[in-house]
Amino acid sequence: MNIKEIIQNKVAEIIETVFQIDDVNQRNNITLDVQQNKSEFEGDFTIVTFPLVKILKRSPDTIAMELGDAFTTQSDFVESYNVVKGFLNLKIKNNFFLENFHSIEENFDKKEAKNQTVMVEYSSPNTNKPLHLGHIRNNLLGYSVAQILKEDGYNVIKTQIINDRGIHICKSMLAWQKSGTNETPESTRLKGDKLVGNYYVAFDKEYKKEIAELVEKGYEEEVAKKQAPIILEAQKMLLDWEKGDETVKKLWSEMNSWVYDGFAQTYKRLGVDFDQVQYESNTYLLGKDLIQEGLIKGVLYKKEDGSVWCDLSEEGLDHKLLLRGDGTSVYMTQDLGTAVQRFKENSIQKLIYTVGNEQDYHFDVLFKILKKLGYDWAENLFHLSYGMVELPAGKMKSREGTVVDADDLMQEMYDTAKEKAQELGKLETLSDDEKEKSYETVGLGALKYFMLKVDPKKKMLFNPAESIDFAGNTGPFIQYTYARIQSLLAKADYKKSTVSDYELNASEKELVMNLSNFKEVVSRAAETLSPALVANYVYDVVKSYNSFYQNNPILNQEDENAKNFRLELSELTGKTIKKGLELLGIGTVNRM
Repeated sequence: MNIKEIIQNKVAEIIETVFQIDDVNQRNNITLDVQQNKSEFEGDFTIVTFPLVKILKRSPDTIAMELGDAFTTQSDFVESYNVVKGFLNLKIKNNFFLENFHSIEENFDKKEAKNQTVMVEYSSPNTNKPLHLGHIRNNLLGYSVAQILKEDGYNVIKTQIINDRGIHICKSMLAWQKSGTNETPESTRLKGDKLVGNYYVAFDKEYKKEIAELVEKGYEEEVAKKQAPIILEAQKMLLDWEKGDETVKKLWSEMNSWVYDGFAQTYKRLGVDFDQVQYESNTYLLGKDLIQEGLIKGVLYKKEDGSVWCDLSEEGLDHKLLLRGDGTSVYMTQDLGTAVQRFKENSIQKLIYTVGNEQDYHFDVLFKILKKLGYDWAENLFHLSYGMVELPAGKMKSREGTVVDADDLMQEMYDTAKEKAQELGKLETLSDDEKEKSYETVGLGALKYFMLKVDPKKKMLFNPAESIDFAGNTGPFIQYTYARIQSLLAKADYKKSTVSDYELNASEKELVMNLSNFKEVVSRAAETLSPALVANYVYDVVKSYNSFYQNNPILNQEDENAKNFRLELSELTGKTIKKGLELLGIGTVNRM
């Protein structure tokens, strides 16, 4: 429990015992805001008393004085108080800060097990093109949420379902077949996902050309799109795949294997991984049995053409198609089956889907249908909906070959980090090998931090140049502070020596208070599925530490007690920064 929580609990206790409000509901709903005091008035925390004015029918100053008196007599951690215009300022005893600080140290690596398993789905790409900028935000969010949930005491299963079948896959296959070049990743020296992606773009160009030719012959555009020879060939290839045609299946398997190898390289550099991987080719028939179950229960209904629907009008939505008249399923059917399979095959209590906000409606429908089918666990399904990412140049377009490639962006971040470090004269003391590793760590750290410091729900503009700055709310600035702390501890030849008698000054108290908030921030981030809370907390800790560092001598401090405490405080700050960055999937550099 952090210092602020201890004070808030005491406030609740005092309200109950001192003010004796008869109305239980009224008493339980009173929340007095407790804030770290950053005013010129003496005190470490400020309590806002105004919510009690109407209930107690007393002035804010009178209420604050009564609260202050109660704190000094009923708690062992308040040294004194003062009241300014209804605001109660509490000065906390020095020993309380010291005890709390050591408690943070002792409990830093301890976790309270939740005894619940959460599955987090993220990435889930198509096998017809490489990963792009949007996938980067998706992967970073999903992976970071998984790390945060683990830190908060949950068991976590990281998973993805790869969309490895369908007309889009056949487009790449057909274009490769028509090229007659027999190109492979080895012969072209291209990553497999990029090679396949090139053929997807090639298909689209030919498709547009054929549409234009048909329109010139007098066809309506919509008709031309359906009658273009190349799309008809792709549709036939899909039917052949579904029938198990050996030639098509062999090509499909080979080209997908190229893509998987390419994805693996991208994931490794990005620093994300998975505990389970599902493939749509194995799951696309799932869900059909649920349709029959729903029809028997009367939850679903069949139209005259044989199609099956779910009426969600009572839930504020419309009627949703689940099975076409020819018996083929739609994506929703597959997702229903996959969700049921995941809960059957894994002992999970929650399932989180990390998917962009353009799919908000899809997941709203999915969750409501599962509830109507009677699955109690549907209450524990969550859509981690996030906004799209754009670069300063504008929105990405995948079919036209102008997609912002994930590998290219990571390389650009590496190059920018290297250029910036050389320009600022940083990392000069490192060996060439250490420099290379540091450029990678700093470059990708900049990318990840910039992506994750923004609330997931917000659309964001990613600016590579801005993200790599060594000052401000950036990954490199935080990594630089961590390196500074490690350098300080190395120079001091520091061996931990717990200080039990030391008078903290204002900047030391502020840093201790910030460090005490770590576990609460992690819990809030886990509850809200927002890595942004962790990212911005780490930045606040770094700002607080730099203020402390600039205003308090450490290595040249003559008072050994002060020196040892400040080194101990620096060590815990370093551990907190490192742990916070790890939850964001970001590495650290010990020297800069």
